Amino acid sequence: MLQKILAPIVAWMVAVMAAMGPLGVMLLMAIESACIPLPSEVIMPFAGYLAFKGQLTFFGLGAGNPVAQIWIAGIFGALGCNLGSIPAYEVGAWGGRRAVEKYGRYIWLHTGHLDQAERFFARFGTWAIFIGRLLPVVRTFIALPAGIAKMDRTRFHIYTFAGSLPWCLALAWIGYKLGEKWNTLGAYFHKLDAVIVGVILVGVVWFVYDHFKHRAKN
Repeated sequence: MLQKILAPIVAWMVAVMAAMGPLGVMLLMAIESACIPLPSEVIMPFAGYLAFKGQLTFFGLGAGNPVAQIWIAGIFGALGCNLGSIPAYEVGAWGGRRAVEKYGRYIWLHTGHLDQAERFFARFGTWAIFIGRLLPVVRTFIALPAGIAKMDRTRFHIYTFAGSLPWCLALAWIGYKLGEKWNTLGAYFHKLDAVIVGVILVGVVWFVYDHFKHRAKN
């Protein structure tokens, strides 16, 4: 039942990456970094799976070279993080906390997310951008306090890319290794879609629970 409900999301993500290649990876990661719940933990492993199948070349680059295709996945994923972070940073720079309080609910973003990101930013300063990009959840919202703090934009994007690249590479590598061992894993997972749906389901359930828990407190 749940797999059927979420299957269109999986199919859309697969279609985007299969049709657009690295540019599709960049687009999906940009959406994730714009505070929209489309988890990189699903996007990048599937990009790695496409690399395993030899389907993640860029104008011929990486053809026949799986390692190069993993790097292509990682680089374009990190570039997507930079692109998606632009609106989040600008919202913080332009409207600050008040903008999040007023408009955040339209993308299921609440002040609790901002509180977490602000504490992290206050503790580590500008290095929070680099470190935060290596951490689940925090990485999605860390651009907001950077914007509120008016962090230098050039430095912000350098740290964003530098922190996002190892995250994207690691997840792509996991997807590649899963593809490499897929026949072995077949006894446990009948379809790759089932794994993807499971990860999305966990993410959606957590996001909905977190959202309504915060609303109940207010």
